Amino acid sequence: MSMLSGWGRFPKVECHVVTARSEADVRAAVLASPLIARGNGRAYGDAAMNRGLTLDMTGMDRMLSFDDGVLVAEAGVLLGDIIHTFLPRGWFPMVTPGTKYVSLGGAIAADVHGKNHHIDGSFRACVDWIDLMGPDGTVTRLGAQDDLFHWTLGGMGLTGVILRAQIRLRAVETTFIRQETRALTSLSETLTAFESTLDAPYSVAWIDCSDGPHHGHSLLLLGQHATKADLSAGTPPLKVRHKGKLPVPFGAPPFVFRGVWLRGINGVYWLRGAKRAGTRLVDWDSYFYPLDALNNWNRAYGRRGFIQFQCALPLNTATAGLAELMQAIAASGSGSTLSVIKRFGPQSGHFSFPMPGYTLALDFPATERSLALMEQLDAITLAHQGRFYLAKDARMPEAVAKADPRAVAFAAMRAQAGLTDRFTSVQSERLGL
Repeated sequence: MSMLSGWGRFPKVECHVVTARSEADVRAAVLASPLIARGNGRAYGDAAMNRGLTLDMTGMDRMLSFDDGVLVAEAGVLLGDIIHTFLPRGWFPMVTPGTKYVSLGGAIAADVHGKNHHIDGSFRACVDWIDLMGPDGTVTRLGAQDDLFHWTLGGMGLTGVILRAQIRLRAVETTFIRQETRALTSLSETLTAFESTLDAPYSVAWIDCSDGPHHGHSLLLLGQHATKADLSAGTPPLKVRHKGKLPVPFGAPPFVFRGVWLRGINGVYWLRGAKRAGTRLVDWDSYFYPLDALNNWNRAYGRRGFIQFQCALPLNTATAGLAELMQAIAASGSGSTLSVIKRFGPQSGHFSFPMPGYTLALDFPATERSLALMEQLDAITLAHQGRFYLAKDARMPEAVAKADPRAVAFAAMRAQAGLTDRFTSVQSERLGL
Protein backbone atom coordinates (compact mmCIF):
# COMPACT_ATOMS: atom_id res chain seq x y z
CA MET A 1 0.00 0.00 0.00
CA SER A 2 1.15 3.53 -0.78
CA MET A 3 -0.04 6.91 0.49
CA LEU A 4 -0.98 8.94 -2.59
CA SER A 5 -2.13 12.45 -3.23
CA GLY A 6 -2.52 14.70 -6.23
CA TRP A 7 -0.31 17.69 -6.89
CA GLY A 8 -2.17 19.68 -4.24
CA ARG A 9 -1.17 17.12 -1.57
CA PHE A 10 -4.79 17.10 -0.44
CA PRO A 11 -6.42 14.70 0.22
CA LYS A 12 -3.99 11.88 1.00
CA VAL A 13 -5.35 8.37 0.40
CA GLU A 14 -3.85 4.94 1.02
CA CYS A 15 -3.95 3.02 -2.28
CA HIS A 16 -2.71 -0.26 -3.68
CA VAL A 17 -0.44 0.72 -6.59
CA VAL A 18 0.65 -1.53 -9.47
CA THR A 19 2.96 -0.36 -12.27
CA ALA A 20 2.10 -1.38 -15.84
CA ARG A 21 4.95 -1.83 -18.33
CA SER A 22 3.03 -3.50 -21.16
CA GLU A 23 -0.43 -3.95 -22.58
CA ALA A 24 -0.52 -7.40 -20.97
CA ASP A 25 0.10 -5.83 -17.55
CA VAL A 26 -2.81 -3.44 -18.08
CA ARG A 27 -5.12 -6.24 -19.18
CA ALA A 28 -4.26 -8.37 -16.14
CA ALA A 29 -5.01 -5.41 -13.86
CA VAL A 30 -8.28 -4.51 -15.60
CA LEU A 31 -9.57 -8.07 -15.35
CA ALA A 32 -8.52 -8.41 -11.72
CA SER A 33 -10.00 -5.40 -9.98
CA PRO A 34 -11.81 -2.09 -10.33
CA LEU A 35 -9.13 0.54 -10.91
CA ILE A 36 -8.11 3.94 -12.16
CA ALA A 37 -5.09 4.67 -14.33
CA ARG A 38 -2.59 7.21 -13.02
CA GLY A 39 0.00 9.13 -15.01
CA ASN A 40 2.50 11.48 -13.40
CA GLY A 41 0.18 12.51 -10.58
CA ARG A 42 -0.35 16.10 -11.74
CA ALA A 43 -4.12 16.17 -11.31
CA TYR A 44 -4.46 18.38 -8.24
CA GLY A 45 -6.93 16.30 -6.24
CA ASP A 46 -8.15 12.69 -6.06
CA ALA A 47 -8.96 11.99 -9.71
CA ALA A 48 -6.09 9.50 -10.20
CA MET A 49 -6.47 7.46 -7.02
CA ASN A 50 -8.36 4.22 -6.33
CA ARG A 51 -8.12 2.62 -2.90
CA GLY A 52 -8.43 -0.86 -4.37
CA LEU A 53 -6.06 -0.57 -7.34
CA THR A 54 -4.29 2.44 -8.83
CA LEU A 55 -2.56 1.53 -12.09
CA ASP A 56 0.68 3.47 -12.53
CA MET A 57 1.14 4.05 -16.27
CA THR A 58 4.53 5.77 -16.14
CA GLY A 59 6.18 2.44 -16.99
CA MET A 60 4.62 2.68 -20.47
CA ASP A 61 6.65 5.64 -21.67
CA ARG A 62 7.86 4.73 -25.15
CA MET A 63 7.63 6.93 -28.22
CA LEU A 64 6.70 4.54 -31.02
CA SER A 65 6.89 6.51 -34.27
CA PHE A 66 7.27 10.02 -35.64
CA ASP A 67 6.71 11.36 -39.15
CA ASP A 68 6.50 15.03 -40.14
CA GLY A 69 5.01 16.22 -36.86
CA VAL A 70 2.81 13.17 -36.23
CA LEU A 71 3.80 11.28 -33.07
CA VAL A 72 2.57 7.92 -31.80
CA ALA A 73 3.45 7.36 -28.14
CA GLU A 74 2.40 5.38 -25.09
CA ALA A 75 0.28 6.98 -22.39
CA GLY A 76 3.08 7.31 -19.84
CA VAL A 77 5.27 9.57 -21.98
CA LEU A 78 5.65 12.99 -20.40
CA LEU A 79 4.98 16.16 -22.35
CA GLY A 80 8.40 17.38 -21.28
CA ASP A 81 10.05 14.35 -22.88
CA ILE A 82 8.22 15.11 -26.13
CA ILE A 83 9.39 18.72 -26.00
CA HIS A 84 13.03 17.89 -25.28
CA THR A 85 13.04 15.31 -28.07
CA PHE A 86 11.31 17.25 -30.82
CA LEU A 87 11.67 20.97 -30.09
CA PRO A 88 15.34 20.88 -31.24
CA ARG A 89 13.90 19.49 -34.50
CA GLY A 90 11.37 22.32 -34.84
CA TRP A 91 8.23 20.80 -33.30
CA PHE A 92 6.26 21.90 -30.23
CA PRO A 93 2.97 20.69 -28.66
CA MET A 94 -0.08 22.14 -30.31
CA VAL A 95 -1.76 22.51 -26.91
CA THR A 96 -0.03 22.46 -23.53
CA PRO A 97 -1.17 23.01 -19.94
CA GLY A 98 0.84 25.01 -17.43
CA THR A 99 3.23 22.16 -16.62
CA LYS A 100 5.29 19.97 -18.93
CA TYR A 101 5.32 17.16 -16.36
CA VAL A 102 1.89 15.83 -17.31
CA SER A 103 1.69 12.44 -19.04
CA LEU A 104 0.19 12.02 -22.49
CA GLY A 105 -2.57 9.82 -21.06
CA GLY A 106 -3.29 12.39 -18.37
CA ALA A 107 -3.45 15.21 -20.92
CA ILE A 108 -6.00 13.22 -22.90
CA ALA A 109 -8.04 12.12 -19.88
CA ALA A 110 -8.33 15.72 -18.64
CA ASP A 111 -8.54 17.17 -22.17
CA VAL A 112 -6.12 19.81 -20.94
CA HIS A 113 -6.17 23.35 -22.25
CA GLY A 114 -3.56 26.05 -22.57
CA LYS A 115 -3.06 29.73 -23.21
CA ASN A 116 -4.27 29.29 -26.81
CA HIS A 117 -7.71 27.77 -26.21
CA HIS A 118 -9.44 30.83 -27.67
CA ILE A 119 -7.84 29.95 -31.03
CA ASP A 120 -6.83 26.28 -31.04
CA GLY A 121 -9.14 24.64 -28.51
CA SER A 122 -8.22 21.95 -25.99
CA PHE A 123 -5.91 18.96 -26.30
CA ARG A 124 -8.39 17.04 -28.45
CA ALA A 125 -7.49 19.41 -31.28
CA CYS A 126 -4.21 17.52 -31.76
CA VAL A 127 -5.36 13.95 -31.03
CA ASP A 128 -5.98 11.76 -34.09
CA TRP A 129 -6.77 8.52 -32.27
CA ILE A 130 -6.39 6.73 -28.96
CA ASP A 131 -6.11 3.04 -28.08
CA LEU A 132 -8.45 2.41 -25.15
CA MET A 133 -8.73 -0.80 -23.10
CA GLY A 134 -12.27 -1.48 -21.99
CA PRO A 135 -13.66 -3.42 -19.01
CA ASP A 136 -13.25 -6.82 -20.70
CA GLY A 137 -9.61 -6.21 -21.66
CA THR A 138 -10.40 -5.50 -25.31
CA VAL A 139 -8.45 -2.68 -26.95
CA THR A 140 -10.32 -0.37 -29.32
CA ARG A 141 -8.81 2.32 -31.51
CA LEU A 142 -11.05 5.38 -31.23
CA GLY A 143 -11.13 8.47 -33.40
CA ALA A 144 -13.34 11.51 -33.87
CA GLN A 145 -15.98 9.34 -35.53
CA ASP A 146 -16.52 7.39 -32.28
CA ASP A 147 -18.80 8.64 -29.52
CA LEU A 148 -16.59 7.09 -26.81
CA PHE A 149 -13.62 9.12 -28.09
CA HIS A 150 -15.47 12.32 -27.17
CA TRP A 151 -16.37 11.00 -23.71
CA THR A 152 -12.79 9.82 -23.09
CA LEU A 153 -11.26 13.25 -23.75
CA GLY A 154 -12.26 14.94 -20.51
CA GLY A 155 -13.53 11.70 -18.94
CA MET A 156 -10.77 11.57 -16.29
CA GLY A 157 -9.84 7.96 -17.02
CA LEU A 158 -13.35 6.69 -16.27
CA THR A 159 -14.05 5.28 -19.76
CA GLY A 160 -11.11 2.83 -19.78
CA VAL A 161 -7.33 2.77 -19.75
CA ILE A 162 -5.62 4.89 -22.40
CA LEU A 163 -2.69 2.85 -23.76
CA ARG A 164 -1.31 4.95 -26.59
CA ALA A 165 -2.29 7.78 -28.91
CA GLN A 166 -1.41 9.59 -32.10
CA ILE A 167 -1.01 13.34 -31.76
CA ARG A 168 0.10 16.17 -34.05
CA LEU A 169 2.78 18.69 -33.09
CA ARG A 170 3.17 22.29 -34.24
CA ALA A 171 6.04 23.36 -36.52
CA VAL A 172 8.09 26.23 -35.02
CA GLU A 173 11.18 28.10 -36.24
CA THR A 174 12.69 28.85 -32.83
CA THR A 175 12.51 27.99 -29.15
CA PHE A 176 11.62 31.58 -28.25
CA ILE A 177 8.34 33.37 -27.59
CA ARG A 178 7.72 37.03 -28.41
CA GLN A 179 6.03 38.09 -25.18
CA GLU A 180 4.11 41.31 -24.66
CA THR A 181 3.37 42.25 -21.03
CA ARG A 182 0.58 44.69 -20.20
CA ALA A 183 0.10 46.00 -16.66
CA LEU A 184 -3.61 46.61 -15.97
CA THR A 185 -5.43 47.95 -12.93
CA SER A 186 -8.92 46.39 -12.74
CA LEU A 187 -10.97 43.39 -13.80
CA SER A 188 -12.89 45.40 -16.40
CA GLU A 189 -9.68 46.71 -17.92
CA THR A 190 -8.30 43.17 -18.03
CA LEU A 191 -11.33 41.71 -19.78
CA THR A 192 -11.37 44.57 -22.28
CA ALA A 193 -7.73 43.84 -23.08
CA PHE A 194 -8.47 40.15 -23.59
CA GLU A 195 -11.32 40.94 -26.00
CA SER A 196 -9.17 43.35 -27.98
CA THR A 197 -6.35 40.82 -28.43
CA LEU A 198 -8.25 37.69 -29.52
CA ASP A 199 -5.87 37.40 -32.47
CA ALA A 200 -2.91 36.80 -30.13
CA PRO A 201 -1.92 33.11 -30.40
CA TYR A 202 -1.40 32.85 -26.63
CA SER A 203 -2.83 34.93 -23.79
CA VAL A 204 -3.03 34.60 -20.01
CA ALA A 205 -3.35 37.03 -17.12
CA TRP A 206 -2.26 36.90 -13.50
CA ILE A 207 -4.72 38.92 -11.43
CA ASP A 208 -4.73 40.09 -7.82
CA CYS A 209 -7.98 38.89 -6.21
CA SER A 210 -7.11 40.03 -2.68
CA ASP A 211 -8.66 43.50 -2.93
CA GLY A 212 -11.79 43.12 -5.06
CA PRO A 213 -12.50 43.53 -8.79
CA HIS A 214 -12.12 47.33 -8.94
CA HIS A 215 -8.59 47.09 -7.58
CA GLY A 216 -7.75 43.84 -9.39
CA HIS A 217 -4.33 44.67 -10.74
CA SER A 218 -3.27 42.21 -13.42
CA LEU A 219 -0.43 41.33 -15.76
CA LEU A 220 -1.59 40.21 -19.19
CA LEU A 221 0.98 38.12 -21.07
CA LEU A 222 0.45 37.85 -24.81
CA GLY A 223 2.66 35.49 -26.78
CA GLN A 224 3.52 34.14 -30.19
CA HIS A 225 6.25 31.83 -31.43
CA ALA A 226 9.24 33.88 -32.52
CA THR A 227 10.66 33.43 -36.01
CA LYS A 228 14.31 33.30 -36.99
CA ALA A 229 14.02 36.91 -38.16
CA ASP A 230 13.17 37.94 -34.57
CA LEU A 231 16.47 36.64 -33.20
CA SER A 232 19.68 38.56 -32.94
CA ALA A 233 22.58 37.41 -35.12
CA GLY A 234 24.31 34.31 -33.86
CA THR A 235 21.45 33.13 -31.61
CA PRO A 236 20.83 29.37 -32.15
CA PRO A 237 17.16 29.19 -33.15
CA LEU A 238 16.40 25.69 -31.88
CA LYS A 239 18.74 25.17 -28.95
CA VAL A 240 16.89 23.77 -25.91
CA ARG A 241 18.55 24.90 -22.72
CA HIS A 242 18.21 22.69 -19.66
CA LYS A 243 17.59 24.94 -16.67
CA GLY A 244 18.28 24.19 -13.05
CA LYS A 245 15.44 24.31 -10.54
CA LEU A 246 15.06 26.39 -7.43
CA PRO A 247 14.13 24.22 -4.44
CA VAL A 248 11.08 24.81 -2.24
CA PRO A 249 12.25 22.97 0.89
CA PHE A 250 9.40 23.97 3.25
CA GLY A 251 6.08 25.73 3.41
CA ALA A 252 5.47 29.42 3.87
CA PRO A 253 3.93 30.61 7.17
CA PRO A 254 0.11 30.48 6.97
CA PHE A 255 -0.29 34.22 7.56
CA VAL A 256 1.26 35.09 4.18
CA PHE A 257 -1.91 33.83 2.48
CA ARG A 258 -4.14 36.30 4.33
CA GLY A 259 -4.86 39.98 4.68
CA VAL A 260 -2.20 42.64 4.46
CA TRP A 261 0.61 40.14 3.88
CA LEU A 262 -1.07 38.70 0.80
CA ARG A 263 -1.96 42.13 -0.56
CA GLY A 264 1.63 43.21 -0.06
CA ILE A 265 3.07 40.17 -1.84
CA ASN A 266 0.66 40.57 -4.75
CA GLY A 267 1.38 44.30 -4.93
CA VAL A 268 5.12 43.74 -5.17
CA TYR A 269 4.60 41.08 -7.85
CA TRP A 270 2.46 43.47 -9.92
CA LEU A 271 4.94 46.34 -9.60
CA ARG A 272 7.78 44.06 -10.66
CA GLY A 273 5.80 42.96 -13.71
CA ALA A 274 4.72 46.49 -14.55
CA LYS A 275 8.35 47.59 -14.73
CA ARG A 276 8.91 44.94 -17.39
CA ALA A 277 5.86 45.90 -19.48
CA GLY A 278 6.42 45.88 -23.21
CA THR A 279 7.60 43.30 -25.73
CA ARG A 280 10.65 41.07 -25.41
CA LEU A 281 11.82 37.59 -26.33
CA VAL A 282 11.62 34.89 -23.65
CA ASP A 283 12.46 31.22 -23.85
CA TRP A 284 9.68 28.64 -24.26
CA ASP A 285 10.10 27.28 -20.73
CA SER A 286 9.69 30.65 -19.04
CA TYR A 287 6.54 31.52 -20.97
CA PHE A 288 4.67 28.24 -20.83
CA TYR A 289 5.94 26.67 -17.60
CA PRO A 290 7.10 29.33 -15.10
CA LEU A 291 6.22 27.22 -12.05
CA ASP A 292 8.18 24.23 -13.35
CA ALA A 293 11.30 26.22 -12.49
CA LEU A 294 10.48 25.67 -8.80
CA ASN A 295 11.15 22.13 -7.65
CA ASN A 296 8.14 20.83 -5.69
CA TRP A 297 6.49 24.24 -5.52
CA ASN A 298 3.42 22.51 -4.10
CA ARG A 299 5.29 22.34 -0.78
CA ALA A 300 4.92 26.12 -0.40
CA TYR A 301 1.51 25.63 1.23
CA GLY A 302 2.81 23.39 4.00
CA ARG A 303 2.14 19.80 4.99
CA ARG A 304 -1.63 20.11 4.78
CA GLY A 305 -1.34 20.95 1.10
CA PHE A 306 -3.49 23.25 -0.98
CA ILE A 307 -6.72 23.20 -2.94
CA GLN A 308 -7.25 24.69 -6.36
CA PHE A 309 -10.53 26.18 -7.43
CA GLN A 310 -11.04 26.53 -11.19
CA CYS A 311 -14.27 27.46 -12.84
CA ALA A 312 -15.37 28.49 -16.32
CA LEU A 313 -18.04 31.13 -16.89
CA PRO A 314 -19.94 31.73 -20.15
CA LEU A 315 -19.21 34.92 -22.02
CA ASN A 316 -22.56 36.55 -21.26
CA THR A 317 -22.19 36.19 -17.47
CA ALA A 318 -18.39 36.22 -17.11
CA THR A 319 -17.94 39.90 -16.23
CA ALA A 320 -20.50 39.85 -13.43
CA GLY A 321 -19.51 36.38 -12.28
CA LEU A 322 -15.80 37.11 -12.05
CA ALA A 323 -16.50 40.37 -10.19
CA GLU A 324 -18.65 38.54 -7.65
CA LEU A 325 -16.04 35.82 -7.19
CA MET A 326 -13.30 38.39 -6.61
CA GLN A 327 -15.49 40.32 -4.18
CA ALA A 328 -16.17 37.17 -2.14
CA ILE A 329 -12.45 36.34 -2.01
CA ALA A 330 -11.54 39.86 -0.87
CA ALA A 331 -14.28 39.87 1.78
CA SER A 332 -13.09 36.54 3.18
CA GLY A 333 -9.67 37.91 4.09
CA SER A 334 -8.13 34.89 2.36
CA GLY A 335 -6.62 34.90 -1.07
CA SER A 336 -4.50 33.32 -3.70
CA THR A 337 -1.06 34.27 -4.95
CA LEU A 338 -1.60 32.18 -8.09
CA SER A 339 -4.77 33.66 -9.59
CA VAL A 340 -4.98 33.19 -13.35
CA ILE A 341 -7.54 34.21 -15.97
CA LYS A 342 -7.72 32.84 -19.51
CA ARG A 343 -10.11 33.39 -22.39
CA PHE A 344 -11.78 30.25 -23.69
CA GLY A 345 -13.04 29.56 -27.19
CA PRO A 346 -15.76 27.13 -28.33
CA GLN A 347 -16.46 23.95 -26.37
CA SER A 348 -15.50 20.65 -27.95
CA GLY A 349 -16.48 17.18 -26.84
CA HIS A 350 -19.08 15.83 -24.49
CA PHE A 351 -17.43 16.30 -21.09
CA SER A 352 -14.54 18.71 -21.60
CA PHE A 353 -14.21 21.62 -19.22
CA PRO A 354 -13.83 24.75 -21.40
CA MET A 355 -16.77 26.78 -22.70
CA PRO A 356 -16.81 30.08 -24.62
CA GLY A 357 -16.01 32.64 -21.96
CA TYR A 358 -13.45 32.95 -19.18
CA THR A 359 -11.79 30.68 -16.66
CA LEU A 360 -10.45 31.69 -13.25
CA ALA A 361 -7.99 29.43 -11.40
CA LEU A 362 -7.09 30.02 -7.74
CA ASP A 363 -4.87 28.24 -5.19
CA PHE A 364 -5.75 28.23 -1.48
CA PRO A 365 -4.12 26.52 1.49
CA ALA A 366 -6.06 23.42 2.57
CA THR A 367 -7.79 24.87 5.64
CA GLU A 368 -11.36 24.94 6.95
CA ARG A 369 -11.42 28.65 6.14
CA SER A 370 -10.58 27.93 2.50
CA LEU A 371 -13.13 25.12 2.26
CA ALA A 372 -15.85 27.44 3.55
CA LEU A 373 -14.87 30.09 1.01
CA MET A 374 -15.01 27.55 -1.81
CA GLU A 375 -18.61 26.75 -0.95
CA GLN A 376 -19.38 30.41 -1.62
CA LEU A 377 -17.41 30.31 -4.87
CA ASP A 378 -19.31 27.17 -5.94
CA ALA A 379 -22.63 28.93 -5.42
CA ILE A 380 -21.53 32.04 -7.32
CA THR A 381 -20.28 29.93 -10.23
CA LEU A 382 -23.53 27.98 -10.49
CA ALA A 383 -25.58 31.17 -10.27
CA HIS A 384 -23.74 32.40 -13.37
CA GLN A 385 -24.18 29.11 -15.31
CA GLY A 386 -20.56 28.13 -14.83
CA ARG A 387 -18.81 24.78 -14.49
CA PHE A 388 -15.80 23.26 -12.73
CA TYR A 389 -12.54 21.59 -13.81
CA LEU A 390 -12.31 18.01 -12.56
CA ALA A 391 -8.52 17.90 -13.00
CA LYS A 392 -8.23 20.56 -10.28
CA ASP A 393 -11.04 19.37 -7.99
CA ALA A 394 -10.32 17.81 -4.59
CA ARG A 395 -13.42 18.55 -2.50
CA MET A 396 -16.50 19.42 -4.57
CA PRO A 397 -19.72 17.83 -3.23
CA GLU A 398 -21.82 15.56 -5.42
CA ALA A 399 -24.72 18.02 -5.54
CA VAL A 400 -22.51 20.68 -7.13
CA ALA A 401 -21.16 18.25 -9.73
CA LYS A 402 -24.63 16.96 -10.59
CA ALA A 403 -25.82 20.53 -11.19
CA ASP A 404 -24.00 20.17 -14.52
CA PRO A 405 -26.25 18.19 -16.92
CA ARG A 406 -23.13 16.87 -18.64
CA ALA A 407 -22.12 15.07 -15.44
CA VAL A 408 -25.51 13.39 -15.25
CA ALA A 409 -25.20 12.29 -18.89
CA PHE A 410 -21.65 11.04 -18.30
CA ALA A 411 -22.72 8.92 -15.32
CA ALA A 412 -25.60 7.48 -17.36
CA MET A 413 -23.28 6.64 -20.25
CA ARG A 414 -20.86 4.88 -17.90
CA ALA A 415 -23.65 2.82 -16.36
CA GLN A 416 -25.06 1.81 -19.75
CA ALA A 417 -21.61 0.83 -21.08
CA GLY A 418 -20.73 -1.26 -18.03
CA LEU A 419 -17.88 1.03 -16.99
CA THR A 420 -19.07 2.09 -13.54
CA ASP A 421 -17.96 -1.04 -11.69
CA ARG A 422 -14.61 -1.37 -13.47
CA PHE A 423 -13.12 2.13 -13.71
CA THR A 424 -13.53 4.17 -10.54
CA SER A 425 -11.59 6.79 -8.62
CA VAL A 426 -11.89 8.43 -5.24
CA GLN A 427 -13.17 11.46 -7.13
CA SER A 428 -15.76 9.55 -9.17
CA GLU A 429 -17.14 7.98 -5.99
CA ARG A 430 -17.29 11.35 -4.25
CA LEU A 431 -19.06 13.00 -7.19
CA GLY A 432 -21.38 10.13 -8.05
CA LEU A 433 -19.96 9.70 -11.54
